[in-house]
Amino acid sequence: MVKETGFYDTLGVKPNATQSELKKAYRKLALKYHPDKNPVEGEKFKQISQAYEVLSDAKKRDLYDRGGEKAIKEGGTGGGGNFASPMDIFDFVFGGGSRMHRERKGKNIVHQISVTLEDLYNGATRKLAVQKNTLCDKCEGRGSRKGAAQMCMSCHGTGMQVRVHQLLPGMVQQVSTVCHNCQGQGQRISHKDRCKACVGRKILRQKKILEVHIDKGMRDGQKIVFHGEGDQEPGLEPGDIIIILDQQEHPRFTRKGEDLIMSMELQLVEALCGFQKPVQTLDNRTLLITSHPGELIKPGDTKCVLNEGMPMHRRPFEKGRLIIHFSVVFPQANFLPKHKLKDLERYLPVKKEAEQLESMDDDLYIYADLEECDFENRKRHSRQYYYVDEDDYASAGGVQCQTS
Repeated sequence: MVKETGFYDTLGVKPNATQSELKKAYRKLALKYHPDKNPVEGEKFKQISQAYEVLSDAKKRDLYDRGGEKAIKEGGTGGGGNFASPMDIFDFVFGGGSRMHRERKGKNIVHQISVTLEDLYNGATRKLAVQKNTLCDKCEGRGSRKGAAQMCMSCHGTGMQVRVHQLLPGMVQQVSTVCHNCQGQGQRISHKDRCKACVGRKILRQKKILEVHIDKGMRDGQKIVFHGEGDQEPGLEPGDIIIILDQQEHPRFTRKGEDLIMSMELQLVEALCGFQKPVQTLDNRTLLITSHPGELIKPGDTKCVLNEGMPMHRRPFEKGRLIIHFSVVFPQANFLPKHKLKDLERYLPVKKEAEQLESMDDDLYIYADLEECDFENRKRHSRQYYYVDEDDYASAGGVQCQTS
């Protein structure tokens, strides 16, 4: 029993959620509330990241379950023990690496594409249009003509300004801030020297069409990374474009690892006497599922067909199993006249008679007929009855009416 559920509520999961469920919930919410996509939801993005960092760590999660958010803060983690910022968590989950790695790379671009189970079974190619920052070709990312940029004298080319504040006699505080004069660029460009194409910004916003190849056997949530195709920034290595597969539900099959699971309904005669039923596969073949006469299928039985499940990723000629859960539909009441039921009984296994019946007299039997149980009706009917004591009635005349 957990003390608080706040972090679980933030991610929209139950307190008994598995690590994969936590990661899937975080991934969905982080994409929705990422500052690049939703600039006004920065605080929400921070809350999601804090909740996931605590719950994804087994020790922190146990501490949170026992003592809540107060225990996390008193434990010294503060919900941010291993990461410097929410963006560090985002990059870690989506494959962007650590904060230091981000500082020498341009920003990653993350997209989610919807795929069907057929796409993951057969493989597919999708075209995706993305918008990304690229270095200006005309000025080669300088923002001006060559040699026109001058060092910012306010920050001496560092892009940062250091200010010292005296807190107490003999105690000072040093604070670094982005240089206001050059906006952290470390250089200044006059208006007349700015590049006409990018207006001194050094980068341009461009559209690019990517071909996303979905291999056979890929899974829901799997990442496809286009290295170096992300945002470009001057002096930094280009970031990556990360595609995340989001599998839609299938009307017939459920995937579990390399296995495909389906349900099949049989009539009683099929369960007893054998059947042949066609099943359309994800690559448009037809399997004839066959049960030979004498192979009894009971309600709830599970059977499998080998090598008819999902292809294995990078080994598409090897497949898992097709697992079939069977249910059996019994015929309607009185489906045969009574005189024919005796004929049917001859072909069914002999009924087991209770041993004690042979030694009992007929007049000791109490025959009990089976009836349908309607629990809802019975509950409503029972509320209409109430107990009345005989003393409540008058001994003579019954109920008296008041007269004026």
